[in-house]
Amino acid sequence: MSIKADLHTHTNRSDGIYSPDELIRKAHSKGIVILGITDHDNLGAFPRAIEFGASLGVEVIPGVELSANVAEKEIHILGYFVDFTNGRLLEYLKLLRDERAKRAVRIVEKLNQLNIPLKFESVQRRAGSGAIGRPHIAMVLVDEGFVSDYQTAFNRYIGFGCPAYEKKFNLAPAEACSLIASAGGLSFLAHPGRSVDDKLLKTLIKSGLDGIEVVHPSHNENLVSHYRGIAARNFLLESGGSDFHGGKDNDDDVLGSYYIDISRVDEMKRKRNSHAANF
Repeated sequence: MSIKADLHTHTNRSDGIYSPDELIRKAHSKGIVILGITDHDNLGAFPRAIEFGASLGVEVIPGVELSANVAEKEIHILGYFVDFTNGRLLEYLKLLRDERAKRAVRIVEKLNQLNIPLKFESVQRRAGSGAIGRPHIAMVLVDEGFVSDYQTAFNRYIGFGCPAYEKKFNLAPAEACSLIASAGGLSFLAHPGRSVDDKLLKTLIKSGLDGIEVVHPSHNENLVSHYRGIAARNFLLESGGSDFHGGKDNDDDVLGSYYIDISRVDEMKRKRNSHAANF
């Protein structure tokens, strides 16, 4: 039987619902043996998550998810096996979190101008110790009865092109890859099927990517095969996972349903060790 490795999950250190311990328990109950925690702009889950995972027989891979801008599009880059004590990386992540908070203030101000009396303090409370993002604003809009559900908050108010949308401060793809590499990690393009066409993907590969997230809930079988072929032709590694956040309808079902085999993780480890030996 395949050993399940889910390398794309989120905790309440960014926009996930569950604490690192709760996420690891859920992953363990779903038969996941290797778990990548990839919070947005935040490494606060580590090292506690690694230690707790080991107590349950779950190997936790330290990761992070960064946003980048290219050709007027926002793309996401996953960093795996990063040194979560790396000073340069931690400094950048603090900058990115600070910019997230400033963006959230601007979004709340726009909502207020639309006669929605949302308070930034409510968003801060919802985010807790996590990096503030639009999901927290959407949750508060639901909590306080301004919209009926999470997706409506995005579709009506805070999604791209909507009246309260605010552009996010992002790195260039090459900067994100360089930052991850400087912390000893590997860079993977997240869920390309969502917003990246093949022409743009070719450009991104030249930015320093080590691999592509092939398995993702937004990728059907044809897309999985498509990206697997692109990875092979460009000598790139494959990753995959559930992109689990928790708290949404049927979200728990994705955990344990989208994963890669341990052999893919072994390939990643070999490349990381090769990088370290040549550093």
